[in-house]
Amino acid sequence: MTEKLFRDVEYNYKYINERIAEAAEKSGRKREDITFLAATKTVDPTVINHAISLGLDHIGENRVQELLSKYEAYDLSNCSLQFIGHLQTNKVRQIVDKVDLIQSVDSIKLAREISNQSIKRAKKTDILVEVNIGREENKSGVFEENLEELLCQIAELEGVSVKGLMTIPPICENEHKISKYFYNMHKLFIDISEKKLDNVSMSILSMGMSSDFYEAIIEGANMVRIGSALFGARNYT
Repeated sequence: MTEKLFRDVEYNYKYINERIAEAAEKSGRKREDITFLAATKTVDPTVINHAISLGLDHIGENRVQELLSKYEAYDLSNCSLQFIGHLQTNKVRQIVDKVDLIQSVDSIKLAREISNQSIKRAKKTDILVEVNIGREENKSGVFEENLEELLCQIAELEGVSVKGLMTIPPICENEHKISKYFYNMHKLFIDISEKKLDNVSMSILSMGMSSDFYEAIIEGANMVRIGSALFGARNYT
């Protein structure tokens, strides 16, 4: 069973990279301009490490408890571990010294706690600010009209450094609709970049997942978060 899973991951990894390269070329960029981050929720560390052995160099966990339970088993010698899920302020201290980037910051309260915990550990934590580009009430993320104010507040914190933006757009029934959300997100990313805010570097635009990473890259994403297309359908039992 494990051997078949490994073979599936090898096939999927190669195919995804080919699709990333194709989308990058269509957007006027190169394959190396796009970061392929594997979303590893529910995936066993042996399978994650096999993907890393193929060349995967970015992984992201959604849940603090799962990250902690798998942390010692990851092969992180040539791989960046990031946190990509919703993060509660009371859990920050558990992961701030274990991850290279926190992608899901959507409030000054959370940013302040990340900063405080980072300062205690004599480090500065890189973060992305999450934008609720679809204005969905059941999703986290700041609305675009409040983004600049939040960025200016976060920029004053000593223990964090903003490296860009991330988003999870609404589920759409066609490529045109999802591409519109990605287009609007990229425009926002460029608008913020041009403001040249202190302590804010717009170097990462993280958007696009298994079902829509191709469209996200075409519209300007330079990091995609891919789980099921690499590892297969999730087993939540």
